[in-house]
This record gives sequence, structure tokens and C-alpha cells, in this order.
Amino acid sequence: MSESSSDVPGPTTGYVAIARKWRPRTLEEMAGQTHVTRTLRNALTSGRIHHAFLFTGARGVGKTTAARAFARALNCDQGPTPDPCGVCVPCVEILQGNSPDVIEIDGASNNSVDDIRDLRDGVRYLPQRGRFKLYIIDEVHMLTRGAFNALLKTLEEPPPHVKFIFATTEVNKIPETILSRVQRFDFKRIPQKVVVTRLRLICESEGVELTEEALRMVARAGEGSMRDAQSLLDQVISFGGKNPTDAQVADILGLVDRSVLFELFAGILKGDGSQSLDAIAKVHENGYEMAQLTSELLELVRNAALAALSEGARKHLDLPEEEKAQLLQVVEGVPAEQLARVFQVLLEVHDQVARASRPRYVLEMAVARLVAVRPAQPVTALVDRLVDLERRLRGAGVQPRPGSAQGRGREPSDDPEGERRS
Repeated sequence: MSESSSDVPGPTTGYVAIARKWRPRTLEEMAGQTHVTRTLRNALTSGRIHHAFLFTGARGVGKTTAARAFARALNCDQGPTPDPCGVCVPCVEILQGNSPDVIEIDGASNNSVDDIRDLRDGVRYLPQRGRFKLYIIDEVHMLTRGAFNALLKTLEEPPPHVKFIFATTEVNKIPETILSRVQRFDFKRIPQKVVVTRLRLICESEGVELTEEALRMVARAGEGSMRDAQSLLDQVISFGGKNPTDAQVADILGLVDRSVLFELFAGILKGDGSQSLDAIAKVHENGYEMAQLTSELLELVRNAALAALSEGARKHLDLPEEEKAQLLQVVEGVPAEQLARVFQVLLEVHDQVARASRPRYVLEMAVARLVAVRPAQPVTALVDRLVDLERRLRGAGVQPRPGSAQGRGREPSDDPEGERRS
């Protein structure tokens, strides 16, 4: 993906952040939102373009980027087209953010009835250069109830030259009356593999050398947000230069060393309290937050439970092959039920650690609890053991007690006819 003309550093603009420099310019360039981009591209091709759209999803997954790309596709001189030329006046102006026909509004600071009245007044005027006048309202859920009501009539029957694009992270706060008048698109969190691929491309273009493990650490810390991952990559480069080590990346991101994390987890499963406590001590000495440790441990236990559950469940593991193999080795012979119980304990402890004044002590006591309590066995296993024990007692000539698994059917009270015969 090439850089946009407005984002290329010049003598007066200075440095441009990676998240801005590598912002997708077209729907085709967007990563991880194929279900959205395909639908929008089909609408542009067929000419079935709705008058109002709602883009909802977590932060940094491409909602505003998609809105700007869609605006370019609508107003391109060759459009509406899914592949805008990028060189005509509307394309360039929208790309640079100074198009008079694309009005971006921050819903958090322009949320009053008066602001929406100004919008309604502007809707009446024709676009100056492009085909449509587009209103992109970010964080639209921040509008007041009165502002939403003022928008209803215009939203339901806008002039033919007007399109609305709303973006929000909290769709539950938008009134049903608004939702019923828009086409809704739900943006997903971007898979880690997709983020890693994009980060690798950026590093190659920027002359930065990062190992695959370092790229995965940055992507994992982004938590499904491409923008967050790119901002973290910027931070890593600022601290470690063009060739940061894995240890430096982990330190910058505040991530716990994976080997220490596996050491802690393996100690819990083996019942080796000293091994787990040594791992906690290492984390504490390195200055990491205990809440970060429990958060990463929860993710590890979740992955372990899926790995132990079934072959089919393992397809939901977003892990590199070497780490997946290491995880399977650690959980070999451990039932998924035990891992689910470990997860429940750690989930409760994670909340306590986040609030505690002595978080290390809380986590250490949780480890002591997990190590000291023996894993519960399935009921079927206990019944099988009882049956086997009674079989051996019979072989030794010992009659089972009345009420046992083998002796219950021979109690006198269970055979009233036999009692009368006697």
C-alpha cells in the first residue's frame, strides 16, 4: 500500500505517525473487514446505495477510515465506483481532509439540538464539486436525545444529494428510531494474523527489522485494533531503533516473558508451588504489573483449555505453531475440566489483583490454593474404581456390604417374596 499524498513528510510537515501514514485510502486496501468492504463495493457497483450508514465496532478497527474511503468512492469523477481514481479533485480533496462536500463532525463535542439544526440547514444546499454531500458523524452515540429527535426527519427523507455515515463504539446507546433508518455494518476486531501481516509490510517499507515473535507481541498488545498496534509499533521503533530485540519489545509493551508465563502455568498444573512462586518473583523483580501477569495468564489458560478440549477446538487458537506445540506438551494428560476450574479461579483473582494494595500476595495465595487442592475426578471414574474394588473383594472371598454397588440387589428388603417364603 502506498502512502497518501497528504501524509508524506515534507520540510514543513515533519514526522507523520505510522497510523496516519499507513491509513488505507480505498475499501480494497482495508484489512480484516472483508464482510463490510465487499458489501459496500457491491452496492457501489450495482448503484443500490442507501442514504444512511452506521459503522459500529471497537476502536481502531477502521470505521472512520471506511467512511472516508466510501466518500471518495461516491464522489470520484469516475464514480460512484469501488475503485476511485485517486487523482481527480474530489479524490485528492477528500484524501487531504479539505473537501467542502465531506463534512466530518465529532459527535462528542457537537451533540446539541442547535448543532443538529445547523446540520439540517446545510443539508439543503447542493454539493460544490462532488456528486454527493456527505456527513460523517463520529461517536454518534454521544448525541443528546433531543439532537437525535431533531435528526430523525432529515435522516428519514434526506435530499437525494445527501448521504449520512455514522460511526460509533457503543451502538447500544443509539435509539431504535435511528437504527431503523440506517444500514448497519458491524466491524470486527482484526485477527492477529492479519495485524502481523500488515505490521510486517510496514516494517519492510520503513527499514525496521523485527522478528516474528516481536511482531506477534505488538499485534497481541493491540487487542484486535490495527490503529493501536501501529501506534505501539511506532513506540517500539522510537525506543529500540530500527532493530529492537524481543526483550526490548516485551519491555516497551509491558508484556511478561512467555517462558516465565509457561513456567508459572506448568507449576500450577504439576502441583509444584515453588516453581510457580519463583516465576511470580521473577515478574515482580522485573517491575511488571501483577494485573498484566494475570491477564496474560488467563489468555494462556483459555488457550490451554481449548487445546485440551478437542482437535476441532484447536482451530480457535490464534497462536504460532511453536507456541501451540509447547502448550500441547504442557497440558498433555490434563482434562479440560481441570483447566476450566483453573480459569475460574484466576478470573476471580484477576479482579482482586487489580484492586489490591498487595497484588503479589493475592496472586501467591491463589497459586497456593490451586496447587494445594487436588484436581476433582469425574464421577464415572469414581464409580469405575468402586466397581473394581468390589470385584477384587469378591475375588478374595469377602462379601460386599448391603447397600454396595454389587450387594444392593441381594438385600432381604429388596425381595419381599423371598421374605415370605422364609
